[in-house]
This record gives sequence, C-alpha cells and structure tokens, in this order.
Amino acid sequence: MSAPTSEVILIEEHPINPDQDVGSIALVTIDRPDKLNALNADVMSALKAMVAWVESTPHVRVVIITGAQPNDPPEGKRAKPNAFVAGADITEFVGKKSDDIRVMFADNAVEALWNISKPTIAMVDGFALGGGCEVACSCDVRIASDRSRFGTPEINLGLIPGYGATQRLANLVGYGKTMEMIFTGEMVSAEEAHRIGLVNKVCAPDDLFETTMAMARLIGSKSSNTLGVGKATVRAALDSGLTEGVAIEAEAFASLFDSKDKEIGVTAFLNRSTPEWKHQ
Repeated sequence: MSAPTSEVILIEEHPINPDQDVGSIALVTIDRPDKLNALNADVMSALKAMVAWVESTPHVRVVIITGAQPNDPPEGKRAKPNAFVAGADITEFVGKKSDDIRVMFADNAVEALWNISKPTIAMVDGFALGGGCEVACSCDVRIASDRSRFGTPEINLGLIPGYGATQRLANLVGYGKTMEMIFTGEMVSAEEAHRIGLVNKVCAPDDLFETTMAMARLIGSKSSNTLGVGKATVRAALDSGLTEGVAIEAEAFASLFDSKDKEIGVTAFLNRSTPEWKHQ
C-alpha cells in the first residue's frame, strides 16, 4: 500500500539501515508554511489517512511528525517564523457552536496520532502552540531545536485546550506546570520544556534532523513486536492505578517469553552478536 498523497502533508520514507532490509522511518511533514502549519480540516483528514497507512504498512517501523520550514519571503517582506504547528486554524472556529465542535473533535487526528501502535517522534523546530503543542504531546518522544517555543494559549480565545493537553500535558509536566501554562497562555522555551520533562532532547536547528533520525534509527532497529508491546503496556498503565499498572506490565513481560524475538534476543546477547529480529 503506497503512502497517501495530500496537498497539506508530505510523507517520505527513510531506511533504518541502508545496508539491511529492516524497514523504514516515515517522515511526515505538515506542509502549510504560509499558515505556520496550522491545523485545518484538510490537515486533520490527511493525518488520519497517514495513520491508517502506517498501521497497514508493516515495514514502517517509526513515525516522525514535523512542520514545513518557512518559504522564502517576497522581496522586501519579512520571513515568517519557524513553526512545528502554530495551533488550530482559528478561522474554522468562527460562528461554530458546541454541536459543530463536538462533531469536529469526535474523530480527530490528534487522537489518531496518539493511538498509533508504533513509536512516534515529534521533531519540533519553532512554535508548537495550542493544537501544535497537543500534536507534540500525542507523540511518544519530543526532540526540539533551541529556537522552539511551546504553549497552550487557548485561554486568550476564551477557550481551553481541546485536543488532550489538559490530560497528556499533565502526565508529562505535572499538575502545577500544566495549570500555569493553561491559565496564563504564556510560552515556554525549549530549554524550559526540557527541564520540566515536556521535551526529551534539545539541539541546534542544524542538528535537529540528524539528532531525530539517529533516535528513530535506534528505535527502529529493535524488535517491532516488542516495541509495540512496550508502548501498549505504558499506555494501558496511564489509564490505571499503580497496582493495576504493575500487573499489566508483569503480564506483558511474561507474554513476550512466548515470542520468537525473545529467543533471538537472548541468544544474540549470549553469543555477543547482533539480533536479527523476525518481527520486521
């Protein structure tokens, strides 16, 4: 199945290891640079199609989500700033009532991204605000350039986050910092985002692509079956208390002893060799 085509997102596949046929990394770029890659209905639809393709394409092992770089400005005009996703397209909110929004949000792309069974990485360069911050939070790992800014400014529109930030942001940075970000609408720098646990790594803009790809290659080199079990186990524990979460983990751990990849991994470790996973 080929990657879905769209005018608002681009999908490129990169090999995990050019010397071995072990699968690929899907680099997904939200491509609305003149609108700071804001989320509109077309982007949401295209992202959901991308998720369906990823789930039905076994050789895709890791997904990276990023935003398009700004276009060169017309002569005499100022360049637009870098943005991962600067938020939802607010023009689509004009005149909407609660019933309209419930329909829009009932089956949205941010939830689809959150529910991808494979590892996901947000590669953030620039503004990740509102819905953009929520897209980043829906990924498993976040890597940002040092010029990035994160925030939930919905309060300035008389709103609160609607794509899960009140829940997922709190899981990442805690109650107090989440309340501060939601109540004030103020942005936090990449360095502060790293300090509070919102971002896993921060690097210079010129190093962002390779830093992100290096992590994606490392993750993609592992057993895809075990990665999926690990992700599902952590996600299940988010919905449970500690006692139930530990029980979920124990059962998942035990179940892997029936997998071919466990035997391959243990044998390779004892033989000091590189494992050749069956679940590719």
